[in-house]
Amino acid sequence: MERSASSLRRRGLQPLPSDSSDYPPLPPASNSSSTINPRLMMSPNSIRKDESRARKIITRIISGVIMISLFIGIILSGHVYVCALVFVLEVLLFRELVTVRYHCNFDRIDRTIPLFRTTQWMWFFVAIFYTYSEFAVEMIKNNTKLHDLLEYAQLAPMLAFSLYTGTFVLTIATMQTGHIRFQLNQLCWTIVVLCLTVGQLKYIMHNIYNGLIWFTMPILLVITNDIMAYFSGITFGRKFINRQFIELSPNKTWEGFIGGGIFTLIVGFYLSRFLAKFTWMTCATNQLTLFPEKLECEVENIFHEATIFFPPQVFDLCPHALIRLLPNVVEICSAGGNTDNLTACVAGAVDQKHHHYELALGIIPIQFHAISISLFASLVSPFGGFLASAIKRAYGIKDFDSLIPGHGGLMDRFDCQLIMALGTWVHYNTFVKTTTVSVAKMLYMYKLLGDDERRQFLE
Repeated sequence: MERSASSLRRRGLQPLPSDSSDYPPLPPASNSSSTINPRLMMSPNSIRKDESRARKIITRIISGVIMISLFIGIILSGHVYVCALVFVLEVLLFRELVTVRYHCNFDRIDRTIPLFRTTQWMWFFVAIFYTYSEFAVEMIKNNTKLHDLLEYAQLAPMLAFSLYTGTFVLTIATMQTGHIRFQLNQLCWTIVVLCLTVGQLKYIMHNIYNGLIWFTMPILLVITNDIMAYFSGITFGRKFINRQFIELSPNKTWEGFIGGGIFTLIVGFYLSRFLAKFTWMTCATNQLTLFPEKLECEVENIFHEATIFFPPQVFDLCPHALIRLLPNVVEICSAGGNTDNLTACVAGAVDQKHHHYELALGIIPIQFHAISISLFASLVSPFGGFLASAIKRAYGIKDFDSLIPGHGGLMDRFDCQLIMALGTWVHYNTFVKTTTVSVAKMLYMYKLLGDDERRQFLE
């Protein structure tokens, strides 16, 4: 060994050390991944994306808290201010939707089509006037203090038709020979946007004055469904159903859709019970006051608690040991085998024989209506969001606007609320308020009668 080492030195080479201790020490191996910072394993681009996502989530949360606080403040301010909020939202929603096509065809519109934006906004205000003039007339009919305005209210249809004809004539007069097909496409888009915004929100003012619960609860249910679908999706997405939910929105999952629906049903059941405690939410009103006053009314039966008995045959299908674990279940026994004398079973009584189980629950009928509305918010309303996704995909945009930090535009947040408002009105008029006759409206109709008809009515 020494000879070969000296031979290597004569050739100008260094021999390898014979002892492993001459090597520099290696870092200790570790079998635990907890000692390694995961961010050290990420590329700079991945780190930037991770930080950007965290900032976006924080921004969304802050913006969401601010929006909910403003919403609660406006709800407590009074019905007039809620209606004003709805009007402002409709204006902004219409602006966002028509701007999508305007920006895509700006050069062509700006050079060749006169009064293009003007006619679009004229159509919007015609639709708004026609829609809410009907609501204003209804309010005047139902409020005896406003009956002096009836002669002016009768002019509303004529004014709406005059605005319509003027806008119609101006639209046709501004059509250019070489761009008729393009202008007709734009006109169709304007009509579609009016259907999505003004059309679906036509009866939202009625929801507000029928009782704020019919305005507040559906909005909160849609928000709940949106939030819980998101968290259900990121937690369980594609772990149970590895199949695409809908092609228009590839990030949506079946788990998110189902999870959001389940949580919405639970929240709707208890949220309706909570809101039913406040007359500010349950009382209908026809007063147009700028300063909110305490609402007092005869609360409708759907807001009064009732006792519901479950059919005893249901419990015959379950083991007795399991039934006894359920809260509020009472075992009913017959004394001495006499089925006409049924009482609650007493432990240790030898002359009692089991007859059936009873379960009585105190429930408010509005909770059943809330379940129906929750189902609509879970199964139908999300497709308003899918339509918004389709529009953004068609025009290659990520958000409709940048008005709300972290959320985008108003349409990005209210896409599901539009059809929800219409669905709530249909439910209310179908299952809750089946008649719209009131004393004030009957007095209004009486004043329209002639002298002979009044005498005939009184007879």
